[in-house]
Amino acid sequence: MKFSDLIIKKRDGQELTADEIKYMVQGYTNGVIPDYQMAAMAMAIYFQGMTNSETVELTNTMAQSGKILKLDSIKGVKVDKHSTGGVGDKVTLVLIPLMAVMGYRVAKMSGRGLGHTGGTIDKLESIPGYRGELSFKELLAQVEKVGAAIVAQTEDLTPADKKLYSLRDTTGTVESIPLIASSIMSKKIAAGAERLVLDVKVGRGAFMKELEMAKNLARTMVQIGNGTGLKTSAILSNMDEPLGHTVGNSLEVQEAIDTLKGQGPLDLRELVIELAIALIACDYPKHSREHLQKKVAAIIDSGQALGKFQEIVNAQGGKIPDNFQLAIPYSVVAQNEGFVQEVDALKIGKAVMHLGAGRRKIEDNILHDVGIYLHKKTNDPVEKDEPLATIYARNKKDFADVRFLVDKAYRISSEPLASKTLIYESIIPRDE
Repeated sequence: MKFSDLIIKKRDGQELTADEIKYMVQGYTNGVIPDYQMAAMAMAIYFQGMTNSETVELTNTMAQSGKILKLDSIKGVKVDKHSTGGVGDKVTLVLIPLMAVMGYRVAKMSGRGLGHTGGTIDKLESIPGYRGELSFKELLAQVEKVGAAIVAQTEDLTPADKKLYSLRDTTGTVESIPLIASSIMSKKIAAGAERLVLDVKVGRGAFMKELEMAKNLARTMVQIGNGTGLKTSAILSNMDEPLGHTVGNSLEVQEAIDTLKGQGPLDLRELVIELAIALIACDYPKHSREHLQKKVAAIIDSGQALGKFQEIVNAQGGKIPDNFQLAIPYSVVAQNEGFVQEVDALKIGKAVMHLGAGRRKIEDNILHDVGIYLHKKTNDPVEKDEPLATIYARNKKDFADVRFLVDKAYRISSEPLASKTLIYESIIPRDE
């Protein structure tokens, strides 16, 4: 089999066979196929796309290129969650303990932040003593005992994806639905869960800026998951503005704790409930969505999920402080009265990254005590000189460097918006 023939085949819009896809993935992972040929193939896929069967085969082959986590020894239904990345996205910190309280088991592997999007492990490591790195044996033992663990992604999962993603990042082929979908889903399949919910972000602060493209990605991933035996659902959520009121590591952990106390922001609470419903709906086929909403909300308000979060943190060596240490607070005030028309998530995310809470390069160190608290969000009324946001910065220079981004992130008008959407669509396949 000559790889150059496969490049031509895909360039001309033909479908690759399962054996050809296996040869491509294995050959590239093992170094038999050089970067320049794989770059040509990635570009052919970018322009010609892939059929559903091709994408499923690509996903499975990448998943099998490394270690597959076996969670069979853990009793109960194993569930997982993935977000395509956003600003102020602390959903995992609330959803995972909630699912564990409901009797599900979660071996959650999360990433670190890069660019304007935050990383769950970075947030948790703002808790003194928290260990994001566990061995597989430790992971299994904790999930068996506590019900959940939240750990950093291991290096031995999906090496084919790691290599291919690096190539795509430098060859202009990142924005390909089959390649994005197979990249995400190969890691989720390798993580060993039985059910998965995808939080596909849409908007200024998300990777997917356009709703139709995000829907296409979500549906492709749902098809892949269910086609490989991983029961998969997706929620498309708005990322035009940050989720909740906080962006930054310690600030977001505190907001997650407030939400677990039943006191958090309504948008975060609503999204967590929708994602939980997507994971449990098949266990309650005769119950309405409204009934499930009340069921999940009651568990949050009971405080049980907060107790479970504390248990997870303690099991991984952490101790939640009474008060998180934060940098120096500086206020950004409104220049005129009216209603907030938008809070640009991308600008806020970039501002927080410049403060030091995020990374420009994967090897960068981050600061846990810096960030932004958003006092005002879309459709909130505001008076002249009223605080819009508080910037937590190490010094006045850092504050001055990002203030213009926060000012530009806010747009104020004389009238509120007619409507504000958080959940665009739920894709929850029903059992036949």
